[in-house]
Amino acid sequence: MITKDDRTEAQKKTHCLAVVMKDKFMSGWGEAKGGASRCAWAFDPSKINSDRVGNWVRNRSGASYVNLIDLRTYRAPRGTAHFHVYVCEPEHPAAKY
Repeated sequence: MITKDDRTEAQKKTHCLAVVMKDKFMSGWGEAKGGASRCAWAFDPSKINSDRVGNWVRNRSGASYVNLIDLRTYRAPRGTAHFHVYVCEPEHPAAKY
């Protein structure tokens, strides 16, 4: 599995929660060839409401299997070929949704 995590080392301590989704459009080709593409938006739960991020992700076209996760313990399901962690700060659209 290819993993890309956009968080800094400091953010890995504060941005421990994330909303993860399986991306129907990106699965099966490119870096996810032969498997599923999953992406997550990591955020600091003391600054951002998880429901807002969850609603924003659920409303993305191509999103399926949307869940709130703890990145400290999360293991992508079998069959995941690519996993990308994005950073969600208070100015991100997901934080305002």
